[in-house]
Amino acid sequence: MGKLIKEKEEKGRLHIDTPMLGESLVSKEFLKRTEAKEYFRMHPDVNILKIGGQSIMDRGSKAIMPILDALIDAKDRHKMLLMTGGGTRARHVYNIGVDLGMPTGVLSKLGDKVSWQNAEMLSVLLAKHGGVKIGHGDHLEQLNMYCKLGYLPITFGVPPYGFFEHPAEHGSIPPHRTDSGAFLLAENIGAKSLIYLKDEKGLYEKDPKKVPEEKRDTLKYWDRISTTELLELDPDDLVVERPVIQLLHRAKCLEQLQIIDALRHPEHIEAALNGEHVGTIIYKG
Repeated sequence: MGKLIKEKEEKGRLHIDTPMLGESLVSKEFLKRTEAKEYFRMHPDVNILKIGGQSIMDRGSKAIMPILDALIDAKDRHKMLLMTGGGTRARHVYNIGVDLGMPTGVLSKLGDKVSWQNAEMLSVLLAKHGGVKIGHGDHLEQLNMYCKLGYLPITFGVPPYGFFEHPAEHGSIPPHRTDSGAFLLAENIGAKSLIYLKDEKGLYEKDPKKVPEEKRDTLKYWDRISTTELLELDPDDLVVERPVIQLLHRAKCLEQLQIIDALRHPEHIEAALNGEHVGTIIYKG
């Protein structure tokens, strides 16, 4: 570590000699110089699996139990952190909050409780198999330890923005919900992979649920697409939250994310963990 040179002005203000001394931290040219050649990855062997709230959890035991069986089977071969979505109950509280004129930050605080409840339910269901619910605080650095000891850590997906949530581009629903939370965590711990467990095959040009069944085969489907192409297309609806695509486009560690139909094909969980191309892969580029 280089020697810190301390200088004291006549007014008594203490300075530390550093390359960032005098920089405002908003200059584009300066910020480019802070780019690292390689970013440290805290948990490069841990896979983040985000379990959809509305697509999986809200469907009850018929949907959840086969997925849990697949996760239990894979637990000894793959290090995993499970993250939960909010689902229909979160939408219900958003609806009430919107009707009351609640700002985006308040809605964010309201919605995270439902994701927390889903994490609690998963931890109970998986307790005898090593399932343990952890928070966003002091436990994330210990993920590798949990996995090595045979635990299956579980946390809720809503990022802890709360009152500090960004203003929504359209309307008032918090833009960073559980899909975004899963991405941000995977990126910042340098995870091995990020897999979204949904009830659809992957990314379509429109939400298949809003298209008559007889016309669903006509929908365009992408099994692989870049962030650049997806941002240019800017479809009205997406299978993941819109900020996730922008975040992946600027990612430092993650190179891609994967969306699989775990509802109909729980066996795709193991395939995705093994690096196989199932579902849709959205890659940075």
